[in-house]
Amino acid sequence: MILQERLKTIDVILGSKSPRRKELLSDMDIAFKVEVRETDESYDPNLSPIQIVQYIADAKLAAFPSDEYADKLVICADTIVLDEKGAVLGKPKDLKEAKEVIQGLSGKMHWVYTAVSCAYQNQFIRFVEETQVWLNNLSEAEIEYYVQKYQPLDKAGSYGIQEWIGRIGIGKIIGSYENVIGLPTARLQVELKKLV
Repeated sequence: MILQERLKTIDVILGSKSPRRKELLSDMDIAFKVEVRETDESYDPNLSPIQIVQYIADAKLAAFPSDEYADKLVICADTIVLDEKGAVLGKPKDLKEAKEVIQGLSGKMHWVYTAVSCAYQNQFIRFVEETQVWLNNLSEAEIEYYVQKYQPLDKAGSYGIQEWIGRIGIGKIIGSYENVIGLPTARLQVELKKLV
């Protein structure tokens, strides 16, 4: 029996309001409900980037009490972007910052890390997936066009690879494309088979 058949007998909860994660999980042929719990996403600045993203994914999962959700499969995730110097790039506070972030990434390589934390029947899996992304040199006009036409404010690193900027600006990636969108689906399939 494949994972997707097995999951038809289990209530699956996606603990994320991200429309991109919802779409990716749907594309995996997994039926689920979305439940979002308020989570404090502050973290110790001394943590490494991988520890930060895993800490936030774990915090999101911890918002679902194990006694109430024991027989449900809960999937939570968090994504961060690091520039070539290793600085964490969160969601921009406004369009000006979004333009500055994309200008800083233009013509360079950056990293995208997505951490996934899952629980089912008091068993847990957690992992972090890494993808390297090279952004071509983008003109100021191209960056301006992107931030005005699309919604970069809800995206770590100020851009969505699945949008126009990804179609015209990504020179190369090493790793999972879906990871950059926000959910490493191939790795998730492998890991969930261990859990359920």
